[in-house]
Amino acid sequence: MNCLFLFKSKKPKPRDQHKDKRKGKEIARNSAPELRNQSETLSFNLQTPRSLPSPRSIRDLYTERENNLRVFTYEELSEATNGFSRKLKIGEGGFGSVYKGKIPTTEDSDPPLVVAIKKLNQQGLQGHKQWLAEVQFLGVVNHQNVVKLLGYCSDDGERGIERLLVYEFMSNRSLEDHLFTRGSHTLPWKQRLEIILGAAEGLAYLHEVQVIYRDFKSSNVLLNDEFCPKLSDFGLAREGPQGDNTHVTTARVGTHGYAAPEYVQTGHLRMKSDVYSFGVVLYEIITGRRTIERSKPAAEQRLLEWIKEYPADSQRFSIIVDSRLRNDYPAGGARSLAKLADLCLKKNEKERPTMEIVVERLKKIIEESDSEAYSTSASKESGQVRRKSRVAGPVKGSSRGGVSVRG
Repeated sequence: MNCLFLFKSKKPKPRDQHKDKRKGKEIARNSAPELRNQSETLSFNLQTPRSLPSPRSIRDLYTERENNLRVFTYEELSEATNGFSRKLKIGEGGFGSVYKGKIPTTEDSDPPLVVAIKKLNQQGLQGHKQWLAEVQFLGVVNHQNVVKLLGYCSDDGERGIERLLVYEFMSNRSLEDHLFTRGSHTLPWKQRLEIILGAAEGLAYLHEVQVIYRDFKSSNVLLNDEFCPKLSDFGLAREGPQGDNTHVTTARVGTHGYAAPEYVQTGHLRMKSDVYSFGVVLYEIITGRRTIERSKPAAEQRLLEWIKEYPADSQRFSIIVDSRLRNDYPAGGARSLAKLADLCLKKNEKERPTMEIVVERLKKIIEESDSEAYSTSASKESGQVRRKSRVAGPVKGSSRGGVSVRG
């Protein structure tokens, strides 16, 4: 039996083993279990595989797949990162730091495996809950566009509580880095579409197995050697609603600017909440701008307010397309992508498409873009807009207002 135990105290009281087994099975059916007090022991059990049909939900996966994650010691991971050297730190978030490390393989003749190791901060209950959620979900999901979790460390010793996660290493950082970091290589239009299509397929898979990601954003789309995108950071993921329930009620957490307005207002979480976040990233792909940029003029700081002045069907639309592309993009394809983003951003979540539909739309946009002689058409359209702007002057009201879309 493969069990994972999360202890909240250094000296837990003796417990009845049969009771612990029953509790492990009970928690396995719930995502990101709530920790109620510091003396409580949490565990979950992922049973050995059985002969089952194609899984329909994350609960099916819990009972179908064996938890084959490797359990690391703290000493192993410390050695892999040279004592968690600052020189090997490749990322930092609200709940911990990520390091590049090397893990010895089982065969002495093989080179060490390069991995990414997330070390959670020792303070704070929320970080431990997110660690447990990541092990639960990434321990059973399996898709080419979802990052692989290789193992974990759960150590309660003299150093205190240590929680670590070991992932496959993604050498090309995140989509966010390539879109917004100055001096980075500009992603060509077609590559942007291929990356966002892969991310959409990963998100569609999660929805198929009834998982709400809850934190879709460009920084969580990681890229490997071949720029294949993989969704990462599942600490906020939740199981979707069960039975006749239409939503999951949760604490309102996530990243400002990406969260769906109905979730921000009510705490009601649905699959379509992820679709809204996806729409935000689509506009980041189009514009090359972050969802919130404080350095811009007041009217341009909030991406979803700014783009409302440049609808996809207007002649002024090309003004918002990322200038780093140097007009090397298909004008029609860019408009189609913006229209898809607008659908994802519908205020009424019932009017948003499913991720399955989004994937099909993206495939069609890529096909159309491949057949469009876009360099000439985009340059011509952009030139026409600039000439009209010089003649007519700025459009009244273009630097003010905009309808606010809460993030």
